Amino acid sequence: MIAMLELIADFGLLDPWLLAAALPLTIAALRRARRGTPALRFAPAALAIDGAARQAAFPASSRVRLRGLPRVLQALGLGAALVALARPVERVQQPLQIAGIDVLLCLDASSSMALDDLDRARSRLDVAKDAASRFVAARTHDRIGLVRFAKYPDVVCPPTLDHDALQQFLLGIALVDENAPEDQTGIGAAVARAAQVLRSSDARSKVVVLLTDGEENVARADTPDEIGPLRAARLCAELGVRVYTIAAGIGRLLPSRVFQPIDTTQVRELAETTGGTFYAATDARSLIEVFASIDGLEKNRYEEPRYELEDRYRPFLLAAVALLVAARALRATALRVLP
Repeated sequence: MIAMLELIADFGLLDPWLLAAALPLTIAALRRARRGTPALRFAPAALAIDGAARQAAFPASSRVRLRGLPRVLQALGLGAALVALARPVERVQQPLQIAGIDVLLCLDASSSMALDDLDRARSRLDVAKDAASRFVAARTHDRIGLVRFAKYPDVVCPPTLDHDALQQFLLGIALVDENAPEDQTGIGAAVARAAQVLRSSDARSKVVVLLTDGEENVARADTPDEIGPLRAARLCAELGVRVYTIAAGIGRLLPSRVFQPIDTTQVRELAETTGGTFYAATDARSLIEVFASIDGLEKNRYEEPRYELEDRYRPFLLAAVALLVAARALRATALRVLP
């Protein structure tokens, strides 16, 4: 019953005032019915059989019993035509839209990510890939991409909804060789490259999640042409890109096998300048919790339900035509009345 009432509530008329035409049509039909149909003159009434005898002698045929059917069909047809003219409409809910987010994961692949201080059984990079994989799996409606960086950033996968492919790219990230020319940490260049990728995005929210275990050592005082973290932060702020930064590990491993805490000032300011948040993760569990926290902050937003009015006059118009044609056909053939 409730479902039926809800269904009725979704229907309406754009021009209900046209139904007022039904009143004069009804009055005209009643007046005509009271007058009766015209008759031909036959023999004098004295020669006619009285009503009771005639009924007994000549029982009414099916055609006689149905002689009023064309009038009923005509009335129904006119009624359906009036409803069609009143423009019946149905309120139809459109598919719910999800305002997704474009995310770029920036993972540090420098050789220091081989350390196992986050998890004795795995390297920093493996722990980071596992946490990032969980993050991707939880965000099915977002386009997510991947940037691998050491000295130079490399866009491994642009933002995509094909998360299966992204997961494969994520698993395939490898460390750069220790002491190779590329074995540095270019945080600013990586974030700037991510912002460049997201520049053309039409998503309501554009996010970069940067994970590193070191400090910026590409953009220095003696390399003014390189992009440092703060310069990259200003670029992101201009483009509306929010950056979350994660410092993974307990610090830099010195030759003495002692860990020295890294300076997180730049990555902290990078996040704050863009409206993001800085996190420190010192073990595998805390890194998973960091990604979960970012996931909670960057929730998908569902747009308000949208409705459209769709015309529903066609069934009534077709019914009106069919009923009026049927009434006319019956009057001209099987139920024809003289005169």
